[in-house]
Amino acid sequence: MIILKIKDDSRKIEKGDTFIALRKINDGHDYVLDAISKGATKVIVEEGNYDVETIKVKDTHAYLVEYLYNTYYDKIKHLKLIGMTGTNGKTTTCFLIYQALNKLNIKCAYIGTIGFYLDKKIKDLNNTTPDILEIYELLLECANKNIEYVVMECSSHALDMKRLDKLKFTYGIFSNITMDHLDYHKTIENYIKAKQILFDNVTDKTFVNIDDKYKDYFLKNNSITYGLSKSDYYLTDYQITLNGSCFKVNNISYKSKLIGKHNLYNMLVVIALLSELKLDTSVISELECPKGRMDIIRKDDNLLIVDYAHTPDAVLKIISSVKELNPNHIITIIGCGGDRDSAKRSIMSNIACHNSDFVILTNDNPRGENPNNIISDMLHNLDKFNYEIILNRENAIIKGIQMLTKNDILLVLGKGHENYQLINGIKYHFDDKEVILKNIK
Repeated sequence: MIILKIKDDSRKIEKGDTFIALRKINDGHDYVLDAISKGATKVIVEEGNYDVETIKVKDTHAYLVEYLYNTYYDKIKHLKLIGMTGTNGKTTTCFLIYQALNKLNIKCAYIGTIGFYLDKKIKDLNNTTPDILEIYELLLECANKNIEYVVMECSSHALDMKRLDKLKFTYGIFSNITMDHLDYHKTIENYIKAKQILFDNVTDKTFVNIDDKYKDYFLKNNSITYGLSKSDYYLTDYQITLNGSCFKVNNISYKSKLIGKHNLYNMLVVIALLSELKLDTSVISELECPKGRMDIIRKDDNLLIVDYAHTPDAVLKIISSVKELNPNHIITIIGCGGDRDSAKRSIMSNIACHNSDFVILTNDNPRGENPNNIISDMLHNLDKFNYEIILNRENAIIKGIQMLTKNDILLVLGKGHENYQLINGIKYHFDDKEVILKNIK
């Protein structure tokens, strides 16, 4: 991996590096002396005097954006960036695009929630969209490996925090807007404005979900529309079974291994993009869901599904999708993350209880918050009583497995691909799929 000699994390400093003090969640100025003690020979700061070469600037983040652009952009500007924003669907859609292009012998990299992928997974990432320094390191690695396309999840946080400043995207994709991250953005209007930033930096075409009620905020002269309503690429005649999906797009028939109505939209984006690139769209039949997205395990006549659904809309969509499979019972295991948007907790539990036969409320990642307070929020205004509380997530999963009879579906929602739990600030190994496989033997 390419590692630049300028760093914003004092823990990563090596002798001869430059440390730049960014004001993020933590103020980088608090770590300047630590960086110097580890070997930094130059620091870039907004204030303070130090015993090494010191560059004082008004805004360290703005300085970093310009420095990276002026120093490295020429080396990466040939990369064709595909950026996707929206509340739900980013990971699956971007990973499907990554698979499709590589199967068509077009070298493509993926940057997003489940990590950094070239021809295989290279590394995990701390954020869906990394900080701009890491973005440049990843893009420089792509350039060195002769990658042609890079498909990237563009989170609202990253766009608002200017992590993608001055990067140009060949294509932009908008999926949908639903309630999420309002603890950070405060209002839905601010949330939308953050996502619109991506489309201001697209040089070629944008792809917009015509069925989303916020579509008008994203439609531009260069927009290609897709959806289940009449659009440039419209999907009809779909059937979803336990073994996959079949459907038509602009009257052309397709088959897919993926199940779930929400996945129809994800596949539709891939078909629209490949069509605009004049590529073979039949590759859709070969594509797999990424880990933790409608991840299916079969036990006797029952299905156990692990999914990252952690917003009200995502929870409703996945339960609605499995209802179309006509199971005998739907059992849903769900929790809510701590130290995050608390307003959505009771909405999610109500959706789960009103659309499932039985629900087990459990821990997700409580982080530094008291798990009982999270459950209390989930119980607020809950007017159905088809639930049980089991805070220990493994015990909750075991109980869900024990409840399965015949032709039932167990949904384990919220963590998806994650292989850890954060409890009282401590990270423990925990993988929903691992726990399921261990306990169905």
